[in-house]
Amino acid sequence: MEMGTGVGEYGEAMGRKPASHADLEALPENVVGEIVAGELYVSPRPASRHALASSRMGAILLGSFDLGARGPGGWVILDEPELHFGEDVLVPDLAGWRRERMPVFPDVAAFELAPDWACEVLSPSTARLNREAKLPVYAREGVGHLWLLDPRARTLEALRLEGGRYMPLAVHEGTARVRAEPFEALELELALLWG
Repeated sequence: MEMGTGVGEYGEAMGRKPASHADLEALPENVVGEIVAGELYVSPRPASRHALASSRMGAILLGSFDLGARGPGGWVILDEPELHFGEDVLVPDLAGWRRERMPVFPDVAAFELAPDWACEVLSPSTARLNREAKLPVYAREGVGHLWLLDPRARTLEALRLEGGRYMPLAVHEGTARVRAEPFEALELELALLWG
């Protein structure tokens, strides 16, 4: 997402008092608001490269892992779910829950159950937010795998949570065909993500 509002390099604090859910509700509909460690971060809707990479990644994983078409199934995969972890509110580009952890899909505005996997699509203005502010929250909440997808650099970075910290598994580049945890049952063709 390209950042357009906020103060500082990657949407620093919008005010000095801790941000609240009321602050999120007051935002216009054409932006994404997140609260991390009491700070409100505001991003405009995704730019074209970001939207393409996220949409295509979601489509690939949804077919094989959520719907089980030509794949193992066993997951619920969602675009931009709102996650509430105490006072923190995160909106990953994609997130997935193993069906054994979410056997009944809830009818909720926001999810309190941490996903098993999340994917953040990086842009020059959000990379630091995603890496420095959001990663510790995902780790604290026990999100087992995290992918960082960078459509400009054409990379997919796969991370696994071990001992409360994310450990790099691999950085896949360009047009490679890869198998990445936790979806290693499917070979991903990275070229499809870049357009």
